[in-house]
Amino acid sequence: MTPEQEKEKEEKGEQEEQVLVLDAMKRYRNGEIWDFEDDMAVSDGHGGGENGVLLGLDGGTTSTVCICLPMVPSFSHSQLQSLPILARAVAGCSNHNSVGEIAARETLEQVMADALSKCGSKRSSVRAVCLAVSGVNHPTDQQRILNWLRDIFPSHVKLYVRNDAVAALASGTMGRLHGCVLIAGTGTIAYGFTEDGKEARAAGAGPVLGDWGSGYGIAAQALTAVVKAHDGRGPSTRLTNSILQALGLSSAEELIGWTYADPSWARIAALVPLVVSCAEAGDEVANKILLESVQELASSVKAVVERLGLSGQDGKDAFPLVMVGGVLEANRRWDIGKEVVNCISKYFPRVLPIRPKVEPAVGAAWLAWNFFMKECYS
Repeated sequence: MTPEQEKEKEEKGEQEEQVLVLDAMKRYRNGEIWDFEDDMAVSDGHGGGENGVLLGLDGGTTSTVCICLPMVPSFSHSQLQSLPILARAVAGCSNHNSVGEIAARETLEQVMADALSKCGSKRSSVRAVCLAVSGVNHPTDQQRILNWLRDIFPSHVKLYVRNDAVAALASGTMGRLHGCVLIAGTGTIAYGFTEDGKEARAAGAGPVLGDWGSGYGIAAQALTAVVKAHDGRGPSTRLTNSILQALGLSSAEELIGWTYADPSWARIAALVPLVVSCAEAGDEVANKILLESVQELASSVKAVVERLGLSGQDGKDAFPLVMVGGVLEANRRWDIGKEVVNCISKYFPRVLPIRPKVEPAVGAAWLAWNFFMKECYS
């Protein structure tokens, strides 16, 4: 084979390898989900007006929500609440610690594509994306996701990646990062910001590392209490009949198989209403579990507030406490959220509890608006 033929063969091999890599990237990034853009007219503002659109994502262990809002630079911060929601899309878990990085990215890309498709927009019309996802706990997590987002969106799109707790805080403060947020759903975390940008967090390390105020933590303790009662290592409890009946099981031994057949966090956490019902019916074991969860949640908030000095040197300054998540919802007589506030108020009498009227994904979209305006118009 001549040198020219060898060179030609080598170049052909490199080209074939490059095609394989590109094909793999497309499959990895689920590129076909953007095919809907081919049927749309080319317009940078299409779907959201001439100023384009914003995307806000709240990605958690249970579900992922994407909100699309119009970008209106002429609005003031106080007018953000009047921005109409152009589209809302929902998908499954996007926490890479739970489902793996590839599955998490596919979920995030799919939910963004769904939202844009619903409002008749394409990626060229996006002005900013704020992606707030659980599992983003370190700058390396942020950078990895930012690099992936840059492969998806045009270069003019502003991209911001934060922990999902930040979006939850923003949902109660209209996109301002100040105060503390307590999330207690499947998992739990307390996260806070000072007005000059300092931040701190407590808990949020997952069930193995002791997020015992979470839905998972409450339910896991309830399951443990049932097993202990069956073994004779703990007191009898209404939780036994309540949980076994709800799960269609006949004995505590079957509970072991049920638990380990699919030990996903959300599946376990779904048992929390049963614990609350038993506590309301006077069960001492269930009541103790909820009281301990209140102490755990309050201690997380206290740690963040003290580290950031949100309550001032004398502990009497006012600060917002945004409360988000199914565990904190005030729809039962045994109101976990109310008890948490009562506990925190003993330390910080001027705490301002806020239960947001919008979901965290809207908070993420408001953050995208604030970040964009600050970066482009300051």
